[in-house]
Amino acid sequence: MSEISTGDAVATAASAAGWRRAGIAGAAIGVIAAGAAAGVAVERLTVGRSMRKRARLALDATGPYGSLRGRPGRATADDGTELYYEVDETDEGADPESAGAGPRRRRLFGRKAPAPVTVVFSHGYCLSQDSWHFQRAALRGIVRTVHWDQRSHGRSERGRAQARAGGGVPVGIDQLGRDLKAVIDAAAPEGPLVLVGHSMGGMTIMALADRYPELVRDRVAAVAFVGTSSGRLNEVSFGLPVMGVNAVRRVLPGVLRALGSQAELVERGRRATADLFAGLIKRYSFGSRDVDPAVARFAERLIESTPIDVVAEFYPAFAEHDKSATLQLFRGLPVLVLAGDKDLVTPSSHSEAIADRLPDAELVIVPDAGHLVMLEHPETVTDRLADLLVRAGAVPESSNVGGHGTAEQPGGR
Repeated sequence: MSEISTGDAVATAASAAGWRRAGIAGAAIGVIAAGAAAGVAVERLTVGRSMRKRARLALDATGPYGSLRGRPGRATADDGTELYYEVDETDEGADPESAGAGPRRRRLFGRKAPAPVTVVFSHGYCLSQDSWHFQRAALRGIVRTVHWDQRSHGRSERGRAQARAGGGVPVGIDQLGRDLKAVIDAAAPEGPLVLVGHSMGGMTIMALADRYPELVRDRVAAVAFVGTSSGRLNEVSFGLPVMGVNAVRRVLPGVLRALGSQAELVERGRRATADLFAGLIKRYSFGSRDVDPAVARFAERLIESTPIDVVAEFYPAFAEHDKSATLQLFRGLPVLVLAGDKDLVTPSSHSEAIADRLPDAELVIVPDAGHLVMLEHPETVTDRLADLLVRAGAVPESSNVGGHGTAEQPGGR
């Protein structure tokens, strides 16, 4: 196992300087258009509410994040819920042999009409497939990818049981594992798979393996766990004092249930307290002080688009989640375990616990990074993910992944 140091992070950043400058340039347009947006992010009390609202609207209008689209499709879960996914295919004419694939990839696929590797991205709680914006931009045309929205998130249908009951029915992680299997069956029914999951998405991958171990054995070529946990989430302090977090644990499930039953009223209140909400999102999403305001606003949009009743329905599953024993199914595979060192939601100690059970995994703790590490430090996440794909034989070593990782990619493909 290896742990990324500050020096490593600097070296990685230097090697991807062009990539990062191009990505940040797109966000800078939003900052310039917003005028006082940087001040809004740092000193909300000194700026009027109307100006803060104008800053958010300007950032929404000019920020390119979340604009990438692929070929749409729908999978049907075992309870009838429709799950939305998109596929980004490789550039036409590319194949393992002509692209310079090494012997590892030829062994993995075989030599006759190999099915392409498909990289399946699973997003986290209160997010959507668009949370992988930077990594999606980086890999477009290089490897086949599938991005999907978890049930009740993004463009996927509200869970059928929750819709029938009018809310309040909890959603378990095991159900999400079966959902992922339905997406794989629809979008990538054959060929090797690389599974990438952030937070709840990583737990979804663990649940998939628990329910379908033969799929891992027969088709999974590599796995990436980003800012996730295999269990004991009921012990997370969220950066609060011990007495405070114990009080939160006692009352939060009941509060969420109550709020979920008054969803329309709560949504109006949430809009009215957008500034407070934005501050909380920033604290629990990012670890550095100088987060690009356009990226921070993008995270706000992703999270605030999740209705409060959906928040309430998913929350109990995290305390019950325990898939530590399941991790042994990934032994022998190339595995990346990555987290931010300032993650308050799924602390880096949880990633270290995963890596302890997978001694051959690459453990990467990213300095000055929070829970949404793939948005906060996209160049580091993309660099390590690209290395995982090379180790798995999914892309040749000569692939210029970094050169594709800008936010200025055309969004209509």
